[in-house]
Amino acid sequence: MCVCVMRSLGLGTSDSSIGVSGFPQGPSGAFKISLSLISLLQTHTHTHTHTHTVSRSSRFSPLSLSLSLWCECVCLSVVMGKTELFSVFKSVLDCLCLCKAWAVKDDEEGHLIYRAGDVLQDRYEITQTLGEGTFGKVVECVDHQRGGSRIALKIIKNVEKYKEAARLEINVLEKINQRDPENKNLCVQMLDWFDYHGHMCLSFELLGLSTFDFMKENNYLPYSISQVRHMAYQICLAVKFLHDNKLTHTDLKPENILFVSSDYSVLYNAEKKRDERSVNSTAVRIVDFGSATFDHEHHSSIVSTRHYRAPEVILELGWSQPCDVWSIGCILFEFYCGYTLYQTHDNREHLAMMERIHGPVPSRMIRKTRKQKYFYRGRLDWDESTSAGRYVRENCRPLRRYMLCESEDHHQFFDLLEGLLEYEPEQRLSLSAALRHPFFSLLRDTEHFSGGRDISR
Repeated sequence: MCVCVMRSLGLGTSDSSIGVSGFPQGPSGAFKISLSLISLLQTHTHTHTHTHTVSRSSRFSPLSLSLSLWCECVCLSVVMGKTELFSVFKSVLDCLCLCKAWAVKDDEEGHLIYRAGDVLQDRYEITQTLGEGTFGKVVECVDHQRGGSRIALKIIKNVEKYKEAARLEINVLEKINQRDPENKNLCVQMLDWFDYHGHMCLSFELLGLSTFDFMKENNYLPYSISQVRHMAYQICLAVKFLHDNKLTHTDLKPENILFVSSDYSVLYNAEKKRDERSVNSTAVRIVDFGSATFDHEHHSSIVSTRHYRAPEVILELGWSQPCDVWSIGCILFEFYCGYTLYQTHDNREHLAMMERIHGPVPSRMIRKTRKQKYFYRGRLDWDESTSAGRYVRENCRPLRRYMLCESEDHHQFFDLLEGLLEYEPEQRLSLSAALRHPFFSLLRDTEHFSGGRDISR
């Protein structure tokens, strides 16, 4: 029997390392037997060989693996002592762990290589890729420990700076979960997190498209004033919750505001002779807390994506929660018009656009800033006769001139925008005051008469 087992494992009987029992001796011998056992098990169980996991239908379970190993060890126990047998069994398990680690592959940018059907943590079965960013990728998964519910899994690159940012985001999300366990404040809910072979992974409730992606897929058709009103109210509520908990998001933009569901109806526009999408529900959630900063933490000098960056950030005057309020103003304008308010990538041009839309930069801000290179004799150093000057003059106009309709709710909306886009952070509208603005009176009345229903529905 011993010879048969040895031959099935691919071990000869004439090797000098073979002892009186007929098996290789010592640690190296145990390791050799272990590798052979694994090879034999792989043959019997048809292991999935594509990548770091095996498919749910084909992978061998810990139970079947243990039974297979036990059968082999029963044969070995005939000729081996308990110590030798334990050494072999331990080596087999060590080898299995090594094989799994070796099979995890990253691409040259640090992204985890995967395909549909792969399972992480014996729990998350990947079904499709939802998106990709500089941080990593987001995939849709079936969570087999949550009754097969579908979730979004954010897989961070195996790159230290992104891993550290993920750890900071996890800290923020855990704090949010602690302070809002029932998820009433419209911030995305983190369900779980884990480290998968150097990739920080965060699982979230599965949401729809971002407000930006929906608009992009709809040929940048702006949202209606009633849709803007509902989304604006939710955004102000969610960000006020962050501010009340001494947090600044710092990266608010349409890409980071997701619909709970992006299902839509198609309506035909006879005037423009085209089909247009209208989202069925404007319930939204705030996402991406990778740059969120507590009041007591270090504040980096530059925050926010360019188009949504507040003037105090550009001028490096220091920032706090009001920089989020400015971003919200820019976002709401984009929802209303279908394009960004400040289409630029240059600080000086950005300031010139602000002056064209909002009037001169306040002298106090000019005196205080270290960025004096943008100013001359207390005024913005800007030549309107240049090509850049003509571009700003032709593409920017005073804020109220962007109004699409002269009705009362449009006037109220632009009055709200003016408060959100006030130059001076100290004079900028607070979110508490914004939520009391007449533009939202219709929603407040509906809330009151419906007995305080969930405004996100």
